[in-house]
Amino acid sequence: MLDIAEELGRWAEQGRDFAVATVVAVTGSAPRLPGAALAVDSEGTAIGSVSGGCVEGAVYELCRQAVQDGETVVERFGYSDEDAFAVGLTCGGIIDILVTPVRGGVYPAALAEAASGRAAALVRAVDGPRDLLGTALLVRPDGTYDGGLGGHPELDRTAAAEARALLEAGRTGTVTIGADGARCGQPVTLLVESSVPPPRMIVFGAIDFASALVRVGKFLGYHVTVCDARPVFATATRFPDADEIVVAWPHEYLDATETDARTVLCVLTHDAKFDIPLLRRALRLPVAYVGAMGSRRTHEDRNRRLREAGVTELELARLRSPIGLDLGARTPEETALSIAAEIVADRRGGTGASLTGAHTPIHHDGPSAPDGRIGSVA
Repeated sequence: MLDIAEELGRWAEQGRDFAVATVVAVTGSAPRLPGAALAVDSEGTAIGSVSGGCVEGAVYELCRQAVQDGETVVERFGYSDEDAFAVGLTCGGIIDILVTPVRGGVYPAALAEAASGRAAALVRAVDGPRDLLGTALLVRPDGTYDGGLGGHPELDRTAAAEARALLEAGRTGTVTIGADGARCGQPVTLLVESSVPPPRMIVFGAIDFASALVRVGKFLGYHVTVCDARPVFATATRFPDADEIVVAWPHEYLDATETDARTVLCVLTHDAKFDIPLLRRALRLPVAYVGAMGSRRTHEDRNRRLREAGVTELELARLRSPIGLDLGARTPEETALSIAAEIVADRRGGTGASLTGAHTPIHHDGPSAPDGRIGSVA
């Protein structure tokens, strides 16, 4: 539910009664990952999605019922062979949905944390003893927490420790522990939803291709920074969609700024005086993606210069160059799409091949998305 925290936060502030349906577990080719949510208020207004349309109608009615009776339920939806018009996932997958009425507790605080961009994890019991179902815990990065899981202090402490570990990794998923907080005994399955600040995309080179890439990066959920040493080009007028514009030598800015395992670095300068010192540093950082623009001749010359600068073959193998997938792109917008497609494929473990006639999975169980969400970790 934290994926629609901003809207739900407004509902909570307005005092609305509402219920939230959240994807708890996914099997097969289901369209949404754990954490995806659909919310319905007492007036019947709906926001969000749990299935891309397959079972929205049935889940909507479950939410309406939860608003009325205040009961938390877990329902499973899968493909129906008997009746093509039955409620089911036409893609062939199976999803488990937790439907929870939201009436105070830790929910308003969790929504406020997520909407503000602060890191937090919402823990809810989704399977186990009936009295625990739907109970919730809000866990912060320092391990402190509010709320409780059915009045079991040891369970709260263990759940908070598990949630903190997932929050540090920016992951959403399920964990199973004992009802007494141990790893044995009657099991309790917990859904841990992590909300973390958006990942960074740093675009080096204030060129026309960069402007298109900034727009695509924002669309994908990145916090986008444009960096260029030339003040005449690195301006808010040229990059109105960027979150941040920095006038600095690229390698000096990279040395001074923070990056993490979700950061993507796109080097569009294709100028050796910028590229070599920048890439020499970038390829040694534990970031998600490093790509550099240029022709194949530029690529060969750049690799030669990088080797001369001390970059190892293992480090050089991390470089995506020429940047992007082969889409036959010509315009800045097409090129930005090509770069973004490669970033997504790299993140999700995709091949970049056409799905038509292929026998590869449509959905890959790759690393986390920009918002930190991922499938079950149980």
